[in-house]
Amino acid sequence: MKIFHTRKQLLAFFMPGFLLGIVYVNFFAVKYMAEPGIFSTYFLEQYQSVDIVAGEYLWYLIRVRIFPFLVLAGLVLTKARKAAAVLFLLWTGISGGILISLAVIDMGIKGSILCITGMLPQFLFYIPAYLVLIWYAFIYPGSLWNRQKTVFISFMMAAGLILEIYVNPLLVRAFLSTL
Repeated sequence: MKIFHTRKQLLAFFMPGFLLGIVYVNFFAVKYMAEPGIFSTYFLEQYQSVDIVAGEYLWYLIRVRIFPFLVLAGLVLTKARKAAAVLFLLWTGISGGILISLAVIDMGIKGSILCITGMLPQFLFYIPAYLVLIWYAFIYPGSLWNRQKTVFISFMMAAGLILEIYVNPLLVRAFLSTL
């Protein structure tokens, strides 16, 4: 298929997932909207008063950031590489659509700004690492895995973790203090 040989395939799989996430929240998850969630005033006030212990937070981030990355990397190095990349893009799109929709429904435009604040600055490092891995899955065997890709991905993921531990909580707290 020609779509696997252009850069548009990343959006061709992410955007339908994003739309599906938005549709899901607006049409199928309406009954759950009355329940308090992560965008409730109570939860956001609790976040401002919690002290984040860097060591414990690091282990949490390894579970939610590094482990899925390693699973995807392992799948990309098998014959299921394209299927794994497509499923990852769809899943990421659905998750993003659900998150943004819930934030906007609960908080309005402030919710979408909170989501962006919550992703900065670490996602500026995570996204390129994932893109290298996914792009490799789509263009293999046109490109082989090499040490440069490994070093780049390792550096980007490590930098993302450090920023998420030390910088992101400060940014989110600063934004929450304006609400």
